[in-house]
Amino acid sequence: MRAVVYAHPGNVDVIELREVADPECGDDEVLVDVAYTGLNRADLLERRGLYGPPEASSGPTIPGLEYAGIVTRVGKAVLRFAPQDRVFGIAAGRAHAERIAVHEGTAMHVPEALDLEKAAAIPEAFMTAWDALFRAGHFRLGMTVIVHAAGSGVALAALALAKTAGGFSIGTSRSSEKLERAAAHGMDYGARLDEDWPAIAKRVTQGRGADVVLDFLGPSAFDRNVAALAAGGRIVQIGTLGGASGSVSFGTLMAKRGSLIGTVLRGRPLGEKIALTRAFEAEIVPLFGRGMLKPTIDRVFPFHEIRDAHRYMEENRNFGKVVLKVHENGEV
Repeated sequence: MRAVVYAHPGNVDVIELREVADPECGDDEVLVDVAYTGLNRADLLERRGLYGPPEASSGPTIPGLEYAGIVTRVGKAVLRFAPQDRVFGIAAGRAHAERIAVHEGTAMHVPEALDLEKAAAIPEAFMTAWDALFRAGHFRLGMTVIVHAAGSGVALAALALAKTAGGFSIGTSRSSEKLERAAAHGMDYGARLDEDWPAIAKRVTQGRGADVVLDFLGPSAFDRNVAALAAGGRIVQIGTLGGASGSVSFGTLMAKRGSLIGTVLRGRPLGEKIALTRAFEAEIVPLFGRGMLKPTIDRVFPFHEIRDAHRYMEENRNFGKVVLKVHENGEV
């Protein structure tokens, strides 16, 4: 099969599309012919040697954290799936390939009304956003959330989820254009990062501040996140685009009785991923089937244009998800 391989850490020139051995299908696994797969910031970081896989695996390092495709084989202990089922889900890696073997507990049935292209744009963005917003951030009806990086796939998913849950959202971005476009995806109010967005957040919430902040920026935004936080609010740290280390002051956070919560999907134990997947499939996937939630796809690249896709995302040109079409006609 063809798969994306990073020859060694570096720029896009280290990306290779190689012929590699097909994955083996374990007793509790399903083998999936991948029709589409998502490209994520983590894939770019991994290419640069800044985001290693959670555990060693045999064979070449193949990136990719989500997929959508058709089951071609099931292990003898598998109960939930059969060949020809349409499935999608998250992976710890190896999804940028024509085939992937995944534990049946981490795979989900694709709703009948959803095509595989759209399905591939859901798992990483919406599962990350849902887990951060509701499970870590305890967001609920009537609350306010600040979502940074408003043009990213995870941020747009969070904005849509907050709107569906009856909340109020404030998005931030360095781009006025992305803020304008985010308003059509559930964002209630937008602010540029070079503005005094903590003061704006206070003003539009009548001085209360945000109950939850979903942060992708890191320590550089910490003090402003705390300034925008309501008493007893929660900052959920999803990413560190502005750098992973820095000096912060906890005094104001403590005075507000606020919480700082870190989250990541990739490194979680298998049992936690299975529990997360089952809950997401029960609570959120039906909303896609009914058309109440929709992924935002910016652009679909053919598999052989993987280097162009990396360049496109690295230049921050995308608004929403970048998807790779693994098979030329999108079929398997």
